[in-house]
Formats: sequence, structure tokens, C-alpha cells
Amino acid sequence: MIYHVRHRSILRYGAPVRVARFNVRLRPMAWAGQWTADYALSVDPAPLSIEARPGAWPVHVERLVIDQPLRQLTIESRFRAGVAGGVPILPQADDPSIARVARAALADRDISASAPAQFLYASPRAPMLDAIGSWAGDMLAPDRPIVAAAWELAQRIKADFAYDPSATDAGTPVADAFAARHGVCQDFAHVMVVALRLAGLPTAYVSGYLRTYPPPGMPRLVGADAMHAWVMLWCGPTRGWIGFDPTNGVITGEDHLFIAMGRDYADVAPMDGLFVGGSGQSISVAVDVVPEDEQAKEEVA
Repeated sequence: MIYHVRHRSILRYGAPVRVARFNVRLRPMAWAGQWTADYALSVDPAPLSIEARPGAWPVHVERLVIDQPLRQLTIESRFRAGVAGGVPILPQADDPSIARVARAALADRDISASAPAQFLYASPRAPMLDAIGSWAGDMLAPDRPIVAAAWELAQRIKADFAYDPSATDAGTPVADAFAARHGVCQDFAHVMVVALRLAGLPTAYVSGYLRTYPPPGMPRLVGADAMHAWVMLWCGPTRGWIGFDPTNGVITGEDHLFIAMGRDYADVAPMDGLFVGGSGQSISVAVDVVPEDEQAKEEVA
């Protein structure tokens, strides 16, 4: 499946901002089974500089330096991406056990950005919470096959947690979202990350895009999509990294577009930074994830 992606963020301020520094993480990283092309980042008004920086994990960072007064800033990224289809990833009879993968992770000597060792331990937004470990313990027994167990955990999160965009925000601690049993994809991904790390498994937080489908008979709404979050679980040296989407209770496939992965949301947030001046900030975001055949039809129309 080939997609055209556009992500536009408009930041507005109540009073002029005199200087600002932003980190933007919208350029897709290379990942197995996916290719990207024609990436472009536009910023209005134009910043003093845009500097590409390597991330500590599989994430591209672009640093924006603003040195002129402004009350509105528009940041837009565009790119094409292809995701391999074919046979869906499913549990296999010979999948390693959770205990076997946990031992393999500790024995692995790789220290690259996507190495299992990078994602074994607690991180600022994904602390080791005993309550989550107790809740997930029956699903993550050491002798269980890892892929089947992780898929069951994703399905349990979908069943037990209510999707409620008004219940949490980007700063809500995972402990609060877990206790309330509601939230959004970010919260559900953090819960799953914590549960799997408590079982000794290397687990990463992923930011990306999810193709969405309009209701039957209804047109696709431009700008109706948003960024999505799921997890990558290292399932041993043979199976490698496999994606699980707890918001939808599925193993990821060609509807999921990988952008970046880190220890938790803070490592891969689409944008963060600081500014001097202003009187508060508001932001509106519009995202389009359009299959190429639909894009062609819209351009002809």
C-alpha cells in the first residue's frame, strides 16, 4: 500500500513571541517493510534555521530556530510512503516463550539505537508500576509464547479501557490513565509498554499514522486523521520487532505507517520546545493519510 501523507500544525499565541526553539519529529525513519520518499518540511514564517539532528533512538529531529516576532506559526510535513502487504504477522507454533526472549534480551550485546537493551528499563513517561504488572501478570506468564501473549494483552487493553479524547492530555501520567481505565492511543501504548517491560521484554513506544476508513457511504474527510501510537515488541532474534496496537487490539500491518520509536512519548513527540513571550499557546492539527489510488482520483476530480 502506498500513501500520501500531509501533517499540518498551526500554533497561535495571544501576544507576539519574540524567540522560539522547536524540535520537530515528523520525518519517517527507515524501518523494515516500509519505504518513504519526497519528504518536505515547510514552515511559515520561515525560521532563521532548520537543522537536522540525529536522535538517540530511531527518530529524526529537525531543530527550528525562530528569531522574529510572530503570533502564528504553521508547520507542515509531506511525504509518500509504501508499506509492504502480504501475509499478516500472526502467532506461530514455534514462537519463543516470554522467559526465553527476556534471557536473550539480557544476553544481546548490541547497543545501536534500535537494540533491545535500549528498551528494557523504565523511562520518565513509562515508570515500572506494580499495579500494571499485577493486572497483566496472568497474560505474561514466563512460559507463554511471546507473540500470542502480547496480542492477548493488546486485545485486553482494547476491551478494558474506554477511548475518550477528553479524559487525558499529552501530560497525563500513565498511572492516572490506568487507574481511570480511559484515555487515548498514547495512554494505551504506555500501559502496554510498562506491562511488557515488567515482564523483562524490550518494548518501544512508536509514533506514526494509521489509515482510517470513513463510515460506509460517507466521503473521506480531509484533515480528519491524526497521529497514532502503538508499541514495538522485540520477540527474539528470529522474530525481531513486531508491532502491537492496543487501541485497536491488533498486530500492526499495512494500515500502520511508522515514523519513529523511543522509550516513551517524550522521545518521539511530533513537536516540543520553548518560546519567549506570548500569552499562552494553542495548537490545531490536521492530518491526511491518503492511499495513492484515492489521491489520484481526487486530483482528477
